Amino acid sequence: MTVQRPVAPSPTRRGPAWRTWSGLVEVHPRERHTPTDSADVARLVADAASDGRRVKMVGSGHSFTDVAVADDVMLLPSGLAGVRHVDRDAMTVTVGAGTRLRDLNVALTDLGLTLHNMGDIDAQTIAGAISTGTHGTGGVWSSLSAQVVGLELVTGTGEVLTCSETEHPDVLTCARLGLGALGLITAVTLRVEPLFVLEATESVLGWDEALGALDQLVADHHHVDAYWFPGTDRVQVKANDRTDLRLDEAAPLPAWRRVLEDEVVANGAFGVMAALGARVPALVGPFNRFAAGQLSVRTYSDVPHRVFTAPRRVVFREMEYAVPRAAGVEVLREVRALVERRGWRIGFPVEIRATPADDVPLSASTGRDSTYLAFHTPRGADHTAYFAGVEEVLRAHDGRPHWGKLHTRTAADLAPAYPRWDEFASVRDRLDPARVFTNAYLRRVLGS
Repeated sequence: MTVQRPVAPSPTRRGPAWRTWSGLVEVHPRERHTPTDSADVARLVADAASDGRRVKMVGSGHSFTDVAVADDVMLLPSGLAGVRHVDRDAMTVTVGAGTRLRDLNVALTDLGLTLHNMGDIDAQTIAGAISTGTHGTGGVWSSLSAQVVGLELVTGTGEVLTCSETEHPDVLTCARLGLGALGLITAVTLRVEPLFVLEATESVLGWDEALGALDQLVADHHHVDAYWFPGTDRVQVKANDRTDLRLDEAAPLPAWRRVLEDEVVANGAFGVMAALGARVPALVGPFNRFAAGQLSVRTYSDVPHRVFTAPRRVVFREMEYAVPRAAGVEVLREVRALVERRGWRIGFPVEIRATPADDVPLSASTGRDSTYLAFHTPRGADHTAYFAGVEEVLRAHDGRPHWGKLHTRTAADLAPAYPRWDEFASVRDRLDPARVFTNAYLRRVLGS
């Protein structure tokens, strides 16, 4: 199955700014190009390398860090989108690197297929999502990177590599989550499975009850996601389980209820409260108590992507870390004590997810079962003190940062946290010796 690609337009010089979704990063690249295949990308990389210039391919801009910043030569991924090949014997799908997750999910559903697991936001491109460690919760594989079985990659010398378990397997191992440091991904091959029905059960527990039950909830359900509202004792728990239902037996939320609860309340009303709370911090506590009080029990079932993902229209800032699974509850208690001691008024819930160990070298879950904890503030609020204080707690428990979320870590203290760091560094030295793909973020987190 193929997608026709448009002719690449001429590069634009010093055009409008490119900004990330959060508004934290803005850049004016010297050039922009929209390549349409790996040969285009290879040519652009080779030209940049010969001139001593840097080149990066951006995604949707959904990372909160400057991981994808391209201030020299920027490649836009829209010409590399769409499903390229479906292999029903191997149960894999190959897609262009610029394919957005929401489009991939719809295309797979139409084919009677689905990813095993996914996160709760679907705005990212597939290459950007795997390169920064986008993940869901539970399952056999939580991250998208762990579901990758093949890549097409352009190296720093302009060579096009096809990577699989039998061809350049060491590159595949590392480039599944490569931060854009190993090469420019032009296509991704993902493990898929037959479409199934996922059932969601949303409930509300007290703080002590939720923390006491967390391990058992994770053991009893396929996927568990929880949200604690600071300043309250209420925790929303969402348990997603695979069913044996036929697709025509699924019971999705009625359209009116989805619009009312997920759009009007969860985005519209919450956005207003978040904006007001950022301007008048004294309102945050009452707003959180009101929001937590509106939580209700609901059960519904649907195809996976309509259960896993949800619209996120309120712009926020985020820091997320993975700590060893056994430390998760203790870390949560320490964070709550810190928030209350400092008197911080936090207008967003803390998200709690659990992931199995994987074998991706730079994954925050590499080699260990993990608890992911995500911390948010509204766009208009100052996040620095909150994130800095919580980050100290997370680092004290051997936490590893999500590469696409805000953090202050550097290569010097990151290297000891990842057992296979040197393996990744060796592949980077081989594929991009001149550092054609580097930027300020990569220099900070990976070194020179």
